[in-house]
Amino acid sequence: MNGKHITKLGFQGPAIGLALSAAVRREAAGLSRSDILDELRAVQAEPQAYTAGGVYAELAAQLLSSRGAAQAPASAELRPSPLPYGVWGAELIDQGARDQMDMAMRLPISRAGALMPDAHVGYGLPIGGVLATEDAVIPYGVGVDIGCSMMLSVLPLAPGDLNTEEARSLLLRHTRFGAGVGFEKRDRHDHPVLHESTWREQPLLRHLFDKAEAQIGSSGSGNHFVEFGTFTLTERDPELGGGELDAGEYLAVLSHSGSRGFGAQVAGHFTGVAQKRWPALDKAAQKLAWLPLGSEEGESYWQAMNLAGRYALANHDLIHARLARALGVRPLVQVQNSHNLAWKQQVGGRELIVHRKGATPAEAGRLGLIPGSMADPGYLVRGRGNAGALQSASHGAGRQLGRKAAERTLAKKDVQAYLKDRGITLIGGGIDEAPQAYKRIEDVIARQRDLVDLVGEFRPRVVRMDTGHEDV
Repeated sequence: MNGKHITKLGFQGPAIGLALSAAVRREAAGLSRSDILDELRAVQAEPQAYTAGGVYAELAAQLLSSRGAAQAPASAELRPSPLPYGVWGAELIDQGARDQMDMAMRLPISRAGALMPDAHVGYGLPIGGVLATEDAVIPYGVGVDIGCSMMLSVLPLAPGDLNTEEARSLLLRHTRFGAGVGFEKRDRHDHPVLHESTWREQPLLRHLFDKAEAQIGSSGSGNHFVEFGTFTLTERDPELGGGELDAGEYLAVLSHSGSRGFGAQVAGHFTGVAQKRWPALDKAAQKLAWLPLGSEEGESYWQAMNLAGRYALANHDLIHARLARALGVRPLVQVQNSHNLAWKQQVGGRELIVHRKGATPAEAGRLGLIPGSMADPGYLVRGRGNAGALQSASHGAGRQLGRKAAERTLAKKDVQAYLKDRGITLIGGGIDEAPQAYKRIEDVIARQRDLVDLVGEFRPRVVRMDTGHEDV
């Protein structure tokens, strides 16, 4: 017996594993595959008859729980006023982001929230918003770029060991950017994430596999980047690289990438499913439509979301492996974190679903990465586990100008002067991603010193991004 036989019967989500486990036990007891499949069909038809005990009791309980959640009466009534939530760097956050967070805190499923100092307007939940819900997940609370994440590799080289032209050549040869873009088939590298059985457990995932395979190891458009720069460690850290990394300056690679077209289509599909589930939801909250965990749709999204998160990290793995291999080195230290995902987390003694849409996990002791802009420093940080912030921190500097506003108001010569003054070589990148479109990272970091401690600093030198609407 295997998962294929189980899914053909129509089992989904957690029921697949429970059905397979029970089937293996029955197979060990000497039953034929045909007999086991007949038993599973019977459990599926009348799960209430199997809850008293026996090999199928756990499966039966899961089926009943899932059906109960799916058939629960729909209540989309918003709270009359938002629940209170913590705000870090309030003076840096525009009113639109506050209004979006207020709306999120009026949802009947919301239990706690926080707004990070890099917050700005997004779709549904604001970028920089952290939201804890009970037994429900919000696709747009995670975002379109599911699993969007950061990765840093500190290399056993001095910053001067790689000159600008060499760095530029390596980035052009070993990275790919843009919507629909990937490596040629002969140049693609394999990764274990492509061999997970999860791809076969939903029709949507099966349909999107070819797209994911074609784009593995590449980056999207917008604010995604791969850059060479200088990582500075001011003092030896006992928990970084096993405590073996000396204070000093190192050549390093920093990347920002996500789950590409695969993740975007998962987000779009399940947002549509969620919105259809709550037709009476206030129009202003439509993009915050949720899926109950335990329902078939909720479990399917949870499975797809986590696969997209692993796929996004796989893209970073391959980007960094290509560059390290080209340099003939092995990284001394690697750190990565997702900042567009939902996690099951204990909050106030109960398990809630914590959505971080553009927010870095910052539980006590956890390492994370908070970048600036294409020309400003980023930071390696260690979380302080602040409960009021739901153990979170900012995911970057955060926009102060929208893309169209940046293109309309920023002068190309001013952006180029800013880059030149900081010694930045830029490949691609548009005016919409100019440093002046972002808040000052130093201001954002200063507003969250109770959320994270600074461990090291990264200063970009050669940066590659997708070609924007107008190259800088």
